[in-house]
Amino acid sequence: MIRYYSTRDPHKNLVRFEEALLKGLAPDGGLYVPDQIPKLGPDLWQRANSIAGVGVAVLREWLKDEIPLTDLEPIVQDALNFPCPLVKLSDDLYVLELFHGPTLSFKDFGARTMARLMQYFLRKRGERRIILVATSGDTGSAVADGFAGQDNIEVVLLYPKGKVSEVQERQLITERPGVRSFAVEGTFDDCQRMVKEAFVDPKLSHLPLSSANSINIGRLLPQALYYLWAAKQLHSRLQSEAVNFCVPSGNLGNLMAGVLAALMGQPVHRFIAAHNDNHFFPDFLQGKVEAYQFHPTIATLSNAMDVGSPSNFERLYTLLGSERLRSWIWGTTVSNESTLERMKETHHHYGYTACPHTAVGLEAQARYRRETGDPTPLISLACAHPAKFPDVVLRALGQEPPREEALEILYSRPTRVQTIGATLSALKAHLL
Repeated sequence: MIRYYSTRDPHKNLVRFEEALLKGLAPDGGLYVPDQIPKLGPDLWQRANSIAGVGVAVLREWLKDEIPLTDLEPIVQDALNFPCPLVKLSDDLYVLELFHGPTLSFKDFGARTMARLMQYFLRKRGERRIILVATSGDTGSAVADGFAGQDNIEVVLLYPKGKVSEVQERQLITERPGVRSFAVEGTFDDCQRMVKEAFVDPKLSHLPLSSANSINIGRLLPQALYYLWAAKQLHSRLQSEAVNFCVPSGNLGNLMAGVLAALMGQPVHRFIAAHNDNHFFPDFLQGKVEAYQFHPTIATLSNAMDVGSPSNFERLYTLLGSERLRSWIWGTTVSNESTLERMKETHHHYGYTACPHTAVGLEAQARYRRETGDPTPLISLACAHPAKFPDVVLRALGQEPPREEALEILYSRPTRVQTIGATLSALKAHLL
């Protein structure tokens, strides 16, 4: 049976997936990591004909001692009921579109699956949870949509006021059953700090708090699935086993999910960590700074990746260590100007409209090709629908992206939000 331990626990006290999922953060403030990773043959996901099919086959191996297949299958089929296409831009460059879920972001994969897994365990236990979430843009809306109306679950969202796009904010503050939204007068790092402080505050210990950020291992396992699904689609076209993945990165949860997929058995020659001006991780990979030498958040056009102190670095560092991180992962930082130019070039050369986060990845992969000459087929993750960033697309292309019906509907629905200061005491006043 797979068990989980805290990244900060030298004794590696083990808990079940159910406990790691429902707690979110370990009692010592660390992040849960698995004590073993199942080695799965490629045939396991190569036979699947949908992302949900991959999910059932792979998550069964992780959860078979805790959830019967008869219960797991409908959970996964209901959560992952949208497409995840691999789009060819050139003979050696593909884009994996992760924005076809209900909130048009890759966060839908983890949030929807996690909501249903949580509800499954809470119903069995007769318990409830308050999901406390810090978001830099897309996580909050995916969690709000995925968890809204779920039995025994309330969601509390924190986002940095004035530092998300207009569309993203509308998604965050649209009124949903069981969801409360707070605009924090600070940065995403302030929001994330407030969440972590709440989990270890003795005065809040009586509240059934949990998380749905990528600090929760329950978010990462579903995200690992689309790496396997992408490799399966690529293999059917090129008959190639090995692949490079370019991952637009902020809190490093998406990259951590890719590493899990690779450790399960998907051959990945190299990961490319594509960052905006929030440069800690590329600096670390290049040996410019040591572990945990974080910096304040820098606001950019790819705002969902504006993270100065990425939480999942702790997981990556615990599982891989400095040497393997630096040999397996290549990183770079992409400025606002380079982001806009890559959006323009991608539209001109391929007729493809990329959101600013996706463009950071496309610029990073182009640099990687130039600097290394690596011919391995490459898949770059397209994280969000460009319609969520009309102002940035207009600035880059001189035209707005096509409208999306799912976003248009939002503007006909009521909203609810409160503004609070960037302190734990401000949050506690509402939680209590």
